[in-house]
Amino acid sequence: MSKRVKIIIISAFLAVLFLFLSAVLFVFSGNIGLHVSKFTIKSGNLPEQFDGFKIAQVSDFHNEEFGSSKKLLDKLRSAEPDIIAITGDLLDSYEVNYDVALHFISEAQKIAPCYFVMGNHEGRLDGYESFKKQIIDLGVIVLENTSCTIERGGEKITVYGLLDPESLKGEEYGYGEMGILEKLLKEMNFKDEGYSILLSHRPECFEYYVDYGYDLVLAGHAHGGQFRLPIIGAVYAPGQGFFPKYTAGVHTEKDTTMVVSRGLGNSSIPLRFNNTPELVLITLEK
Repeated sequence: MSKRVKIIIISAFLAVLFLFLSAVLFVFSGNIGLHVSKFTIKSGNLPEQFDGFKIAQVSDFHNEEFGSSKKLLDKLRSAEPDIIAITGDLLDSYEVNYDVALHFISEAQKIAPCYFVMGNHEGRLDGYESFKKQIIDLGVIVLENTSCTIERGGEKITVYGLLDPESLKGEEYGYGEMGILEKLLKEMNFKDEGYSILLSHRPECFEYYVDYGYDLVLAGHAHGGQFRLPIIGAVYAPGQGFFPKYTAGVHTEKDTTMVVSRGLGNSSIPLRFNNTPELVLITLEK
């Protein structure tokens, strides 16, 4: 073998090795990083006193520790939100760690009032009721097809929280998730009076949220599609199938805006591609 051929072979090997290591580094850094996405949502329906109101959205935590949650909590403190909206799957039903979730909740509640709705993982956990009691004791407002108001200077907005259908499968609601969600929305005592925020784990039901006229919807569940390809975008999301529509960012139809978080942790698929974990920060403007 000539010297020139050896050089070509070695160069080709080093190039392949470099590309492989670069790909590994790209995937690894994209799974341990934490991206902060900032959105400004404007509405003529927003009361003057809530102009500039800041919401931090935490979704699909899945017991992700982020260095004992320190990285996430530091970002939340820096953001100085007025409230923290937790839109489901704080826990992971495949590898339950209540201590990690409780530690995060106890520290987050010190930063701003926390509002929580369950996700499908909480919905299938036998120990959820005990966990719920513990976070309520910490001061968290748990919304299960209920609502509460936030007041400022004599004006108010209403925050609604939707139950997840996973917790009701097999009961009088039946078995189809979309059907259960539709029934739950009908049963929620929604009043189209003033500015309304709906916390719901499931983004695939956007058309229903639009029909009811919620001003702002915060959702998660899709994990950003788990794998995101350049140009194409998300590959797959539960409840939406391949090449899903609602996996990240802001979606608006009629008078309803939905913000979908890519989420923070992973579950049954322990790897993301081109899809860094995300903390969402929303500022409301009149």
